[in-house]
Amino acid sequence: MKPALTFTPLFLAIAATISPLALAADAPPADGFVEGSSLTINTRNYYMNRDRRDIHINDSKEWGQGFLGIFESGYTQGTVGLGLDVHGMLGLKLDGGGGTDGSSILPYGSGSGKAPGSFSTGGGTLKIRALDTELKAGDLFLNNPVIAGGMTRMLPETFRGVSLTNHSLDGWMFEGGQASFAKLYNQSGHGRIGTSYGALPKGQDSQHMNWAGVAWSGLPGLTSNLYASELKDVWNQYYYDLDYTYALNDLVSLNPGLHFYHTQDTGNALLGDIDNNTYSLHFTVGVGNHSVTAAYQRVNGNTPFDYIAQGDSVYLDNSQQYSDFNGPNERSWKLKYAYDFAGLGVPGLTSAVSYISGKTDLTKVDPNSRGYSAWYSADGKNAKHWERDIDLKYVVQGGKAKDLAVRLQWATNRGSNGYSAVDRDVDEYRVIIDYPINVF
Repeated sequence: MKPALTFTPLFLAIAATISPLALAADAPPADGFVEGSSLTINTRNYYMNRDRRDIHINDSKEWGQGFLGIFESGYTQGTVGLGLDVHGMLGLKLDGGGGTDGSSILPYGSGSGKAPGSFSTGGGTLKIRALDTELKAGDLFLNNPVIAGGMTRMLPETFRGVSLTNHSLDGWMFEGGQASFAKLYNQSGHGRIGTSYGALPKGQDSQHMNWAGVAWSGLPGLTSNLYASELKDVWNQYYYDLDYTYALNDLVSLNPGLHFYHTQDTGNALLGDIDNNTYSLHFTVGVGNHSVTAAYQRVNGNTPFDYIAQGDSVYLDNSQQYSDFNGPNERSWKLKYAYDFAGLGVPGLTSAVSYISGKTDLTKVDPNSRGYSAWYSADGKNAKHWERDIDLKYVVQGGKAKDLAVRLQWATNRGSNGYSAVDRDVDEYRVIIDYPINVF
């Protein structure tokens, strides 16, 4: 086992930065516990169809209606303000009969393959604000490069733990926290935090996840993030990105960017040896309402680039609708074209078409790996796959249906040269309808 790295110095640096800055800053105005409160309800209708083209069995076709209500209070008056956030989620099955479950929208059914008719959950968060620092404890909605619940399914994933955020310096954001449990996006209950691609040994779980990060946006068009995390007894993961948008004139813009992850096993190494460097580079040219993006992504390591289960914490350019192109030793290329129909007098209508090709060597995977042996394939020396995505979205711009959004997504993924050892040929269709309601 490799010696475990640690991100404790980063935590200490952030803590040292937060404390003196927060004490020196002026207290922001408090708008009151009741006066600053809000209640929003998002209704999401979600249909997903995964058609496995090479075997034509075990297709997943599910349709559901989700409701997410969030109450956020303001803060009590004074130097230290107290607040409370409460949320509730309800998912209803509209369709998902015997043998068609497993798309990840609805809970996994019993042996009959039928998902339950409904599932629900709720939670609360106590929050404390002092000057420019906010502490939250309870059920958290998180969204950063190492731990993110996201909104790519009918309902989001949430985490149970504590988080600390500070905005003392203009253009800087410091954060850190610890989460011990996760509520997956197609489940009601909470469980320990797992991983998306690794199989933890039966009866063994990671007890918690720590993270810390710094986000910077100090110059126009330039942003950068640095994060570190520890999934206890599994891995330490480090992330860095740099993104710059430069406007040549009112019509043309250039946008280069970099994303980089390093993942290394730690503690009891429940998933075995991990030493993985994964990065992606992109370059986008925008001309009016058109944009073209070229991206290259590389996984350097004999394990896949992995992240937390059902999370959206994969900030890589070639993470697509169906595949993340994150296999062991995988190299992938992407070409994407996007168009905003505001240029044709239809504001709110946007579109994108992408094509991605990946190649990986699955023979280098350790067939005795604790967590990733399923990725080994003796026939996968030159395993290949490609994906084609089409994305069309319309957001109503005004009237009683303002902010109603309809999104259509279609992905086609095909593999060859031993790639079927880890994935199937799939056509995936999604229809997503969102309608947010601001109650107050």
